[in-house]
Order: sequence, then C-alpha cells, then structure tokens
Amino acid sequence: MSHPKQLICKKELTKLVKYSSQHIARLEKAGQFPKRLRLGQNRVAWLEAEVENWIEERLAKRD
Repeated sequence: MSHPKQLICKKELTKLVKYSSQHIARLEKAGQFPKRLRLGQNRVAWLEAEVENWIEERLAKRD
C-alpha cells in the first residue's frame, strides 16, 4: 500500500479506476467516490489511499 498522503492526478486516476473523468465527477457529486483536492486554479488530485479503499470496498462487495 502507498503512503497515506500520496496524491494522484486525474490521468493516473482514470488509469487506475478505468472510468471517464465525467463519470468520476458524477460519482463524486453523488457522494459515491472520494472527493478531489483542489491544488490550484487548474489542478486537482485525489488521495491515493482513499481511492484504493474505494476499490477494496468494491472488491469486498463482489465476494
């Protein structure tokens, strides 16, 4: 597992989750995905640990 404060950018996120950025935004708005951190006017990122936990929750539901 990665460092708990490790940030990932949108490009890395979409490779990890395999959702479009538009779908991720919809899930965030619905409270079904970890919220992004605004790093600057045109830059956002997500906590990698939160995204990994989100994936683990889906894996647990599968079994």
